[in-house]
Amino acid sequence: MLWRIALVLIVVLLAGGPAATDAGQEDRTVPAANSDPRDDLSPWGVASGAEWLSAYPVFNPKLRDAGVRWLRGFYEWQDLQPKQGYWNWAAADHLVENARLNGIHLTAGFAFLARWASADGGSRRFPIKDMQFWRDYVSDLVQRYHHDIKYWEVWNEFDGGFAENGTPQIYADLVREASRSAKAIDPTAKIGMSVANFDVNFLDAAIKAGAAGQFDYICVHPYEKLNALQEDGEIGFLSMSTTLREMLKANNQPVDLPLWITELGSQTPVSADAKADGRQATLLAKAYLLAIAAGFQRVFWFEARGPAYDKGMDHGLIRADFSLRPSYTALKTLSDVLGSQPKAMGWLDLQGSYGFLFQTNDGYALAAWAPTNRNIKLTFDADIQVSDLEGHQTGVRTGKDVALTNVPQLITHVPNALVEQAKANQRKYFSWRPNFAAAQAVGESLQPINQDNGVQQINADTTSAGDNADGSWRRPDFFKPGGEGHYIYFAVDPSFVPFATRNLEITAVVKRLAPDKIAGMTLHYESQRGYVDAGYLNIPEDNNWRELKWKVSDANFVGAWGWNFRLNAISSPNEFLIKEIRVRKLN
Repeated sequence: MLWRIALVLIVVLLAGGPAATDAGQEDRTVPAANSDPRDDLSPWGVASGAEWLSAYPVFNPKLRDAGVRWLRGFYEWQDLQPKQGYWNWAAADHLVENARLNGIHLTAGFAFLARWASADGGSRRFPIKDMQFWRDYVSDLVQRYHHDIKYWEVWNEFDGGFAENGTPQIYADLVREASRSAKAIDPTAKIGMSVANFDVNFLDAAIKAGAAGQFDYICVHPYEKLNALQEDGEIGFLSMSTTLREMLKANNQPVDLPLWITELGSQTPVSADAKADGRQATLLAKAYLLAIAAGFQRVFWFEARGPAYDKGMDHGLIRADFSLRPSYTALKTLSDVLGSQPKAMGWLDLQGSYGFLFQTNDGYALAAWAPTNRNIKLTFDADIQVSDLEGHQTGVRTGKDVALTNVPQLITHVPNALVEQAKANQRKYFSWRPNFAAAQAVGESLQPINQDNGVQQINADTTSAGDNADGSWRRPDFFKPGGEGHYIYFAVDPSFVPFATRNLEITAVVKRLAPDKIAGMTLHYESQRGYVDAGYLNIPEDNNWRELKWKVSDANFVGAWGWNFRLNAISSPNEFLIKEIRVRKLN
């Protein structure tokens, strides 16, 4: 992933996560504020990559002005201790002091290896020469900064390319030793486990390998879940907290552990681009709103400023020249309207639009937007005030239309009846999509406009649509650049495949492009071991629609990288047609 090219910060956060309820939703009660100067209940965070972290003296005041209260960013072990026995604290001291002066809580990470501590001299290569080196590093770091820093994240994306030769067992050992060493210095220190994307499998494996009871919060980086919001992926995003709590429960860990999103972001061109910048601002707003609504207590946008990656793109709220992107303005608007410590109060189905109620410093605010490619008009039985993501406020009289699009708007002076309705919905399952928990099978009909019933094609542009007298279908596009046209991706509704759902049958209804053209595919699916192949099947030699079936007994459909399974035609000599996908639970 481009955003991982140099993440040197590695830090993070806590947040008392809500407990799951019998209705499948979360008790989103926010714990009472405490008097610890290192802590507060604000969800507004931003992360900075190592490349441009040195710009913090300029961007920290800008983040403060946007209402940001948390910065994830710190220096690597090899920078702090380039030689054994020698510490260079100057840069870290200045960073900590600047964050304090700007009223920003700094979260830090234990990462990576000092080169002298690695068996082969690599800062991200294992094994470590002696675990005592790691213990001493953690102890010295916490000893120096525990008056300013409470939350410490162990590594950064250990499972995502930042730990050569790393295993869940090694990560569990690092977590355990970091926890013991840090808390020997500061018993109030909080230790976070962290993964790339939404890799629940890795967390599960590390906990089983010995990290159980040694961590205080969990950090995820759901970039793919964020990207799915462009295709109405709100339910998948909201389901993350429930999946994590189900995983914790399965491992006999406290189900109310705080959940944090310590990285997520969306690239936009380095130079101003109205359409792309607007898209980034929309995704940012949805990310914070949905995360808070789902019970995540901290959200960190990656990143504060730049840097430029390949093709002239970056994730920053702030451009290289320190001009502000619309995403910065959107974040400031959210913190202005929702306040420093918004509390999720429930949800509303507004004629098919998404609505989330928050308690603010001054009352209530309703965040609302329509599904993709829909425009919905609402009326309210009281005067309201509407704020767009640019911070413009408009008064709307009783009975006048409010036009909702895919871009979130913030509504204040919410009528009492809607407030009470949202509160009543808090523990209910969302009504925007059916609840498939009791279903035995789900599926999707592939057409020019797909018809999903619990299964959704992801990245539909890897296929082209068509129809004839035999019906509608989609066809993989083998000529698509990068080979992506050989894959057809799918996600299954999380209510149908909660964590620990193992036994499934997956059926693809397909036929050859022509009877004499050999074609076939592998099922590539998300298992307890990560993504694996279930075997290659040829489509029979005729012109009829055929059912290809795979049975799997170790499924784990959490959507770590945004999809649960795909039809993999990389070995197929020819393209084929597909008109239906079905997923059935097996006893």
